Amino acid sequence: MKDIVEKAMMLFTCRRCEDSPCIVVCPEEALEKDDDGFIVRATNLCVGCQSCVAVCPFGSIMNEVFTSKKSICDLCDFDDNTRTLKCMETAPEGAITIVDTDENKEDNIHRLNDNVLVREFIWDKLMKNE
Repeated sequence: MKDIVEKAMMLFTCRRCEDSPCIVVCPEEALEKDDDGFIVRATNLCVGCQSCVAVCPFGSIMNEVFTSKKSICDLCDFDDNTRTLKCMETAPEGAITIVDTDENKEDNIHRLNDNVLVREFIWDKLMKNE
């Protein structure tokens, strides 16, 4: 629902500033203009700093909508004895595992940061394996 509210907010309240101070001030480059000049936010990049909210000269960007933040794993609460992370307790079983491996693009394993690798599952391959 928040995606719909955010889209409507941008379509109906954004004044399509020529200099777009909201884009300029964003520290993560999470905002850009679409083909029609409206602001679009990449939620996977937004850190929720709300600089865009503060700098918008028309109050078009409202902080109630911009609550999504990207998450960066810092291996918080890593237990060396059990080799578990706090997030492993609440994630679906098998969604987060600790393994010793390297980035391998052929197997769709990509480096997220110095400590985290992500394995992407290609939908077509998943459907064929069922």
